[in-house]
Amino acid sequence: MVESLDTETLDQTRLRLAAALPSHAAFDGWGLAAVDAAAEALGVNRDVARLAFDGGPVPMIDAWFATIDAAMLAEWPPEKLGTLKIRARITALVETRLTLLAPHKEALRLALSSLALPTNVGTGAKLGWRAADVMWRAAGDTATDYNHYTKRAILGGVYAATLAVFLNDESEAHHETSAFLARRIDGIMRFEKAKAGFVAKSDLAFSPARFLGRLRYPA
Repeated sequence: MVESLDTETLDQTRLRLAAALPSHAAFDGWGLAAVDAAAEALGVNRDVARLAFDGGPVPMIDAWFATIDAAMLAEWPPEKLGTLKIRARITALVETRLTLLAPHKEALRLALSSLALPTNVGTGAKLGWRAADVMWRAAGDTATDYNHYTKRAILGGVYAATLAVFLNDESEAHHETSAFLARRIDGIMRFEKAKAGFVAKSDLAFSPARFLGRLRYPA
């Protein structure tokens, strides 16, 4: 066995192991057996590997999802994603995540079941929010007002629903999932368009506070 701490930090070891975990978690579950198997496959000291994931299944799943985030961003660097319209950007990012997850459906199923437990549901929500945040930021969103939160909440819900369809999709090339996602993304875009129109009308409406402010501080 190679002592990983001789050449890398514990965080680096954790990330390296994380990418290998789902292949073993599909058979052994998200537990020490999967950690040991991943360590064996990568030549990492078993004690070091267990130390890297001493918090149980949730840190393992968290680390795996982080590798999905990183791989998705590597597939779509800003200069490549920037050539697409916003709808196509979000679609491409979600579909890339699904492609990365596709070889590990059973591990994903077990991971989502674990995150759905009452003790883990809060963490599961945070991980869903993180995925949506990473995608919106990659797509170029810089909103800091309420739009920041509504966009992530809506995309997080769409992504979660799409994963549920994806897990049970046996169609060729996951066509059913792609069609489902397209409909949901269309819904997001319609909502954003309607919201923009509502805000624009609100800005044109008479505001006593704004009127008085302009009297006091003329442009």
